[in-house]
Amino acid sequence: MKTAITIAGSDSSGGAGIQADIKTMITNGVYAMSAITALTAQNTTGVTSILNATPEFLGQELDSIFTDIYPDAVKIGMVSDKELIKVIAAKLRQYEAKNIVVDPVMVATSGAKLISDDAADTLKEELFPLASVLTPNIPEAEELIGRKITSAEEMIDAAKEISEKYHCAVLCKGGHNLNDANDLLYADGAYRWFNGKRIDNPNTHGTGCTLSSAIASNLAKGFSLEESVERAKEYISGALAAMLDLGKGSGPMDHGFAIQNEYTKEAEA
Repeated sequence: MKTAITIAGSDSSGGAGIQADIKTMITNGVYAMSAITALTAQNTTGVTSILNATPEFLGQELDSIFTDIYPDAVKIGMVSDKELIKVIAAKLRQYEAKNIVVDPVMVATSGAKLISDDAADTLKEELFPLASVLTPNIPEAEELIGRKITSAEEMIDAAKEISEKYHCAVLCKGGHNLNDANDLLYADGAYRWFNGKRIDNPNTHGTGCTLSSAIASNLAKGFSLEESVERAKEYISGALAAMLDLGKGSGPMDHGFAIQNEYTKEAEA
């Protein structure tokens, strides 16, 4: 069995972060491992509190994994502390990690910044150059290029600029009232659109985490980047279309929508 690690924060409500990543990896056929950067107290209505791991402990988590069950792919999610970012980058270089998917969690859908300018700079300097692919949403791509993105053509220009600056592939995610659910992959000087269908489901908590983890899972299994993105988009469409409805806010998706066997059956009435 192929393996993957998620390096991200814990979501106590299970819809995003480490929990979403592990669910996604399992349902996409790889063995999932984790290094937790932070604990969060959160639910579908928002985040109440965050407790960061220490750099020393995060380094020990990564040492434990890479020296025993070497991951075939790495997914990196939200890391809000620059010292933690430095530890991750150092360990990825030390162990020559491969198939690194970085979800640059910097800006919320609302447009609010999620990490400090110092941490964002460290993310760009230390982690982006190690990435196989970055997966920014529109607000994050805007942050990276320093200007607004208002059209499909500007998405292409932004992805090209980011790719050339950090020497990695870029999946610029649509949505956010731009280009519906179509995503743009820019890699090796060429681009490809991945068209998606807008699913009328308000419960979208953890979509970014899920997409990047699905891409990492497919890269671990040997699929090309284009195939991995295509398969990941199909998976997330299925998870949204299952129309799970939990919580009082923007709820989670059904990561296990495709799992049906003896062990998923409910008790008969």
